[in-house]
Amino acid sequence: MQNNFFLNIKKSLTANTTDNKIKLFKQIYQNFLNDKYTFTPTINIEIFDTPSYSNFCTIVDQREVPQRKNLASNEGQAILLHAIAHIEYSAIDLALDACYRFQNMPKRFYEDWLKVADDEIRHFLMINDLLETYDVKYGDISVHQVLFDACMLTQDLIPRMALIPRYMEANGLDANAMMINKLKKIPNTQKIIDLLEIILEEEVDHVKKGDIWYKYACSQKKDFSCDYFQIVNKIYPNSFKTNKNINVEARKKAGFSDEEINELLKK
Repeated sequence: MQNNFFLNIKKSLTANTTDNKIKLFKQIYQNFLNDKYTFTPTINIEIFDTPSYSNFCTIVDQREVPQRKNLASNEGQAILLHAIAHIEYSAIDLALDACYRFQNMPKRFYEDWLKVADDEIRHFLMINDLLETYDVKYGDISVHQVLFDACMLTQDLIPRMALIPRYMEANGLDANAMMINKLKKIPNTQKIIDLLEIILEEEVDHVKKGDIWYKYACSQKKDFSCDYFQIVNKIYPNSFKTNKNINVEARKKAGFSDEEINELLKK
């Protein structure tokens, strides 16, 4: 067990404190880079009932999460930062779950998602540091578990890569750019803008990695039509709605085709 990559990843994935998760991950990442692991598939791959943050976050329905109505106020900015911190923390687990759940993949797959997890940890820590200047820490504000639920709904590689990086995280490219533009009109938000710009730039690469492995998984299937829109809508019906704020440049960098972007703009 000590040298098995997947069992070690599971320890970090299920760690129930932020400090423990990050500490375990750093050890795993270093060991991985130093070729200290075996990659023998585990007998069972667990489908989790609760997210790793459930013991220190109050989880509510998505509609009950506090709304950031006044971004000019400290309260509104703290709510925004907490929401972003939660997305980044959830994204750590999404990357780790990809490493744990999809065994028998090329080593490059694990290299990619460990790098994503490392980036997401850095993003989380940056956001959390700023959040704490508002006298708020991660877990003080209620959260939803939408990303966790999406993760557990996608136990196969094609739907996972379609839904998480190419749909949810790609939507984040649009939302992040819109939020930056909104904050630019509000005084005393430059520190938040600076962090969002870092995250936006680096998240393009994360979506790109998802795009690469989505296309890889599709290429392994004979007589299988990889219809991105159909795959996502099968999991979450009516997912593609009118959005005139598509971040076309970012999505193209992340691997979206002109045909897909045109289809998104028509929805």
